[in-house]
Amino acid sequence: MMDAEILERINRGIILRTGAYLTNDHFVLSSGRHAQEYVEKALATTEPAFTEGLGDVIAKHFAEEPIDLVLTTGYGASLLGHCVARAHPLRPRFIYAGKQRDESGVSYVALPRGFRQYFVGNPKVLIVEDIVTTGETVKELIKLVNSLGGTVVGIGTLWRRIRKVNFTFPFFTLVDREFPTYAPKNCPMCRRGIPINQEFLPEPGPQKSHRMKTGTN
Repeated sequence: MMDAEILERINRGIILRTGAYLTNDHFVLSSGRHAQEYVEKALATTEPAFTEGLGDVIAKHFAEEPIDLVLTTGYGASLLGHCVARAHPLRPRFIYAGKQRDESGVSYVALPRGFRQYFVGNPKVLIVEDIVTTGETVKELIKLVNSLGGTVVGIGTLWRRIRKVNFTFPFFTLVDREFPTYAPKNCPMCRRGIPINQEFLPEPGPQKSHRMKTGTN
C-alpha cells in the first residue's frame, strides 16, 4: 500500500492542476492575514475528469460502509458528492441541502422538500464537502441528518485547511494541509517586496458581506 504522505502529495498535485491550489505567491486572506498559499474552492471541481477521480478515491475509502445517501451542500461539493455516489459500490442516492439564514441572522442548512422521503427508515448518510475550513457547514449537515432520523456514517472531503477541525464521525480528507499565515507587519513576502496577488483579493464591501451570509465551509 502506498504511503499516506505520498498519496496526499499526489492528491494535492491533482488539485494544483485544477488551478484551485495556488502557491509561491503573496495572498491576502479574508481574515486580513497574508499567506504564500491559497485554496480557491470555486476552482476545485472545474475539471470533470479530476473531480471523478477524486470522488472515486473518497468512495473507495468508504466502500465498506452501508451508505444509502450522499449528502452535500454548495455547488462544488455537490459536483464532488455526485461523483462519490456514482463510484460507491452500493450506488447510494445523491441529495443536497441549501444554505439559508433565519430572521435573527443565524445560518442553517435546509433540505429540499422532495428529498425528505429518502429519510424514511433511518438511512445511513455519507456527508461530502470540498474544502473544510471552520467545519461549520459539516456540523450543520450533521444536525440536519440527526433531525430527520438518519445516521451519519462518515465525512469525506478534498481538503481540510485547519487540522484542529475534527468530528466525532469517521473523517477522510484527501489533503490535510494547514499552511502558515502572517499578520501584515510580520509578513515575509511583504519584507521581500513581493507584490500582492490582486486577482484573489478578498471581496470588498457588500460582496464580502454576501459571502459571509452564505456561510463558510
